[in-house]
Amino acid sequence: MRRPPDTLFTAAFVSLTLSDLAYFMAGGALIAVTPFFVTGPLGSGPASVGLAVGAFSVSTLLLRPLAGRWTDRHGRRPLLIGGAALFAVLVVGHLLVSDVAGLVVLRLFLGTAEALYFVAGFAALADLAPPGRAGEALSYNSLALYLGIASGPMIAQALLGLGGFPLVWGGVALLLVVSALLAARVPETLEPAAGPVPSAPLIHPAALVPGLGLFAGIAAVSGFLTFASLQAARLGLDLWSTVLGLFGLVVVTCRLLFAKLPDRVPPLRLAAAALAASGAGLVITAAVPAAWTLFVGAAALAVGSAFLTPAVFAAVFSHVPPSQRGSASGTASVFIDLGFSGGPIILGLVAAASSIPAAFLAAAALTAAGAAMLAARPTPGASVTTDPGAV
Repeated sequence: MRRPPDTLFTAAFVSLTLSDLAYFMAGGALIAVTPFFVTGPLGSGPASVGLAVGAFSVSTLLLRPLAGRWTDRHGRRPLLIGGAALFAVLVVGHLLVSDVAGLVVLRLFLGTAEALYFVAGFAALADLAPPGRAGEALSYNSLALYLGIASGPMIAQALLGLGGFPLVWGGVALLLVVSALLAARVPETLEPAAGPVPSAPLIHPAALVPGLGLFAGIAAVSGFLTFASLQAARLGLDLWSTVLGLFGLVVVTCRLLFAKLPDRVPPLRLAAAALAASGAGLVITAAVPAAWTLFVGAAALAVGSAFLTPAVFAAVFSHVPPSQRGSASGTASVFIDLGFSGGPIILGLVAAASSIPAAFLAAAALTAAGAAMLAARPTPGASVTTDPGAV
């Protein structure tokens, strides 16, 4: 695949981003409606909700590294299209689910489809970004994730009211078909090598330290978002959802206004600063139990979140050969899964033993440790941009 060297907004980039938007709208709809499906038609309780939701993360966590190696060997396009298409088929399979056990099995396979699409999409995004603009590409592309997760639940609620769960499954599957069709418009982005290329590692070492920093930030964010609404209600804030709304608004604004920043400063230094900003917001929120500090904390945490992920992936991709971007993205995205699943668990245990403000302080300590680790890393030298012998 050839493109003008400095062009970011190509037809392929736009198609990939729109595919992501449709995909994450479907994902947001499933996140919102699955608990109601478990407690409604399946007649089960909160423990089963946790089991069904958690099963999804188990398979994604295990399969992301394998998907990364596969996409480095065989290309991004098959997994990108296949992941979205498989997801669509499995969503339709919800029509056949009659108990929690069946749903858990289905959710495990949904995690497989997620691993295929997500890893291939990250690798293709890095391929499509002009040299030195991977952070900018991720900043713009990630807006699809936030818009999708925000709008998906509203779509699910509307469909549920109009036609019940069958209409939800059909609507979500249609979104995934659209995602697959848009993915089919993205040409293969993996450049063929002129000669034999060594196999990419299953766990890429270049992604380990940045990934640990990513874990610290995402665990803190996921834990905060889990307990922020509850804390807001306890503090007498009737419109508790406005805290989460502010978080999303600040993230989107920062990524639009400062999309090029991760490529203009040392990315690991930016990631360390982002973690420090997140930690400062968490400390303020924990130290002063008032509604206004929740907004201050959410805003600071959102600023950190806006820059952390683009900075980490810019750091990883700038020092990984193109033939190993799938492996690197698979390894780094494992830390995303660990953060989203581990954050609420860790902070939940702290909150149960002490209080929600104590949990926020624990999250701040986690971000401080991550910031110190990334800041202590030496500034890397020249970036790796090509494979030895690649065209």
